[in-house]
Amino acid sequence: MSEVTLEERGRALENEFYDKQDKEKLAAMKTKLDAQSGREELRKASGMTDDAVLDKLVGLGLRGNTIAALSLVPLIEVAWADGEIQDNERSAILQGAHGKGLEQGSDGYELLQSWLNSKPKPALIEAWEAYIKALTGQLNDEQNKLLRNQIVGFAKMVAAAAGGFLGIGKVSAAEEKVLHRIEAAFARG
Repeated sequence: MSEVTLEERGRALENEFYDKQDKEKLAAMKTKLDAQSGREELRKASGMTDDAVLDKLVGLGLRGNTIAALSLVPLIEVAWADGEIQDNERSAILQGAHGKGLEQGSDGYELLQSWLNSKPKPALIEAWEAYIKALTGQLNDEQNKLLRNQIVGFAKMVAAAAGGFLGIGKVSAAEEKVLHRIEAAFARG
């Protein structure tokens, strides 16, 4: 009787081992398929064709329904430049979000809220820079200039929102550094 029990236990352990391996393989396949699906979704929503950039964006949790939030990354970076987001900066960013069609309750709005509540990792601005570099490669000089002026202009408004007397005037050195980085992302070369 103990031989049967030992044999049954051996089979049970073997089955458990293979079951665990199968589950791991299935999970890996699902992750790969989800990434491919996310990449295709982003490709359609953004018009972006560079797979490396799309993979970076998918890795950051962006999807087709959150891509509009990506356009607000420069504003987030400027607002966090001094280590915290002031109320005026938060209001300016939320106004920008509304202008981009990000409404409360949407996935993009929730993503934006997470960036407002907790400073994003450097990988976010790096992915935005890669996105802009790839995007500017698809634009003519006039389109690139218009896009740069719009994004840099909004970022400057956020930087000025918390500075100086009554929100007018001073932009900190840290904010200036971020503004230069944002503008440099549009350089062709």
